[in-house]
Amino acid sequence: MRQNPERRTALLDAAIEVLAREGSRGLTLRAVDAAARVPVGTSSNYFANRGELLRQIMGRTYERLTPDPAELAETMTAPRSPELVALLLRQVHQRMRADRSSYLAMLELRLEGTRRPELGAELNRIFSAELENNIRFHLDAGLPGDRVAVILLYLAMHGMIVDDLTVPDVLAGKAGELTDELCRRLLGNAAPDAS
Repeated sequence: MRQNPERRTALLDAAIEVLAREGSRGLTLRAVDAAARVPVGTSSNYFANRGELLRQIMGRTYERLTPDPAELAETMTAPRSPELVALLLRQVHQRMRADRSSYLAMLELRLEGTRRPELGAELNRIFSAELENNIRFHLDAGLPGDRVAVILLYLAMHGMIVDDLTVPDVLAGKAGELTDELCRRLLGNAAPDAS
């Protein structure tokens, strides 16, 4: 397998675009080559098979959707409050909107994981670990709410983001207001959890 990291990243970025635009059935090594504008066969030099490509797309979408550490640190200088939680959630939503292709590709990976047990197992492992990381971040940062509140926020935000990025007229541009209201209702009387 080839080891040019820049070329691999470019191929993965092209694969994300193909997956977001064409869905899982349209994701072939040849389609990735065409999207990346490289000679036919280039992707097969970097990915042993389609399964390996799918696995590496997961990692690349995670990289693309992860917050900038400096921006997160700046946000976290605010007082711990439901409003800060709402701001953090709105920033998550903004990242998903800014990189809609990565989010849609991840949705396609989730669907493909229901048909490919090995991919489904990897997705379960990754998403479980990420949820635990989010819970730990929330609690360690002294944000209001407990473990269950964080899980409820996670579920509500994922549902809202799916609607906003796939059927945007449903929320009619009110996602930010709804995020604020969600945090007020769920965390309004919650003290930061010390556990």
